Amino acid sequence: MGKFTEKKFFVGVDISKDQLDLALLIQGQNDQFFNLTVGNNFKGFDSITDWLKKNKAKPEDCLFCMEHTGTYGLLLFAWLSQVGIDYCVEPGLKIKRSSGVTRGKNDPVDARRIADYACTRKAKLEPFCLPTGLMLQIKQLLTYRDQLVRICSSLKNSLQSHQEYQRVSGLKSISEDIKAQISDFEDREKRIELQITDLIKSDKSLYKNYKLATSVKGVAFVIATYMLVTTNNFTSFENSRKYACYSGIAPFEHTSGTSIKVKSRVSNLANKKIKALLSNGANAACRCDPELRNYYKRKIAEGKDHKLVMNSISYKLVNRVFAVVKRQTPYVSIYQQNFS
Repeated sequence: MGKFTEKKFFVGVDISKDQLDLALLIQGQNDQFFNLTVGNNFKGFDSITDWLKKNKAKPEDCLFCMEHTGTYGLLLFAWLSQVGIDYCVEPGLKIKRSSGVTRGKNDPVDARRIADYACTRKAKLEPFCLPTGLMLQIKQLLTYRDQLVRICSSLKNSLQSHQEYQRVSGLKSISEDIKAQISDFEDREKRIELQITDLIKSDKSLYKNYKLATSVKGVAFVIATYMLVTTNNFTSFENSRKYACYSGIAPFEHTSGTSIKVKSRVSNLANKKIKALLSNGANAACRCDPELRNYYKRKIAEGKDHKLVMNSISYKLVNRVFAVVKRQTPYVSIYQQNFS
């Protein structure tokens, strides 16, 4: 039985930066909605409490449902957790496709559709677990680090261009200034990484799983940290297959009857950042892990496509990380076979 099958009141929330549009749907009254628009702040949250009381909806009988909206929903999530109201956070595309053929769009209507989605799918919905303050800090630092890396990469490309100009113009000041900026951003990046490491070390469980993840060849600081954040310290995903689906590296069958038989392929619905990081990890693993290097050579010799083989190696890395975390023992390469 689902966790929300006994709920009687379903609240769909359309979140924007400055305001929340809510729609209340009562079990058994599928054609009647009660709408409310409030600010996305604590004053607006107080209005939600009064609104629920007005409609005789007790907090323990309510289920709030909303789409993923990045940072705009964090304050609401924290308030719902504090007052003890159950809520779930679903992908926007999933809600959209469940609505069937629709025409028109505005925030109050979107809130109604989300409320109807929560009511009809209550048996399958899972409660959202707000990450701890420590995990949110690590996630924010990772986001800032990514910004620094992008800026630094842009400066390096710019430096190459200006060095070509310099060969003709003889002007050195621009290149020297860019080099100074690159050095500054690289120093900032290192400081951020040290800060993240200190935060991970401050939590015993988090640090243990981090060390276990990095015991897998090909998985270093960045991949391990991102896996900790995206899995909420390996509690949000039941197994490696589900995380592989989330990362866009799990193949899916595409067949129908006897006439349609397409090769299994990965889905485009994925966390592209994690997929790119795992691809980098797979490249590193092929260089430092003899077993995976032999696996790569064998598959290429069989005529397999390079990208397909690297995707398979990425999947192997995910399987290994989840395995060592589940066992709580570091990864050890016990058996190797030479296929060359």
